[in-house]
Amino acid sequence: MDYKKQEIEDQFYDFIEEQDSEWIEENKDDLHHHAFNTDYYIIGRYQATKWLGEEVFNIINFIKEYEMRNFGEVYTNYSEPERVVNMYTYIIGNEIVCEYINQLEAA
Repeated sequence: MDYKKQEIEDQFYDFIEEQDSEWIEENKDDLHHHAFNTDYYIIGRYQATKWLGEEVFNIINFIKEYEMRNFGEVYTNYSEPERVVNMYTYIIGNEIVCEYINQLEAA
């Protein structure tokens, strides 16, 4: 799923620009955690609902499939738009960080 992936990727690269290369190298294994799990991507029910837009049910299904595949059960509370947005960005963020690390290691 690529919904708003470019926006999430831009946010990640803004985060990376704030770090120096030594910090990035020292934290490469925890980069995803620092970029996507230490703060909320969207705060506020209204903002989250607006961000999800017409894709809300596709995003919920995407998260559900991810959680079932990785954890064997669903953890996200789908009645809370903030949690849906933040879990979605967490998952997409993992893809973005993996791509970034692969580029670092190829250089």
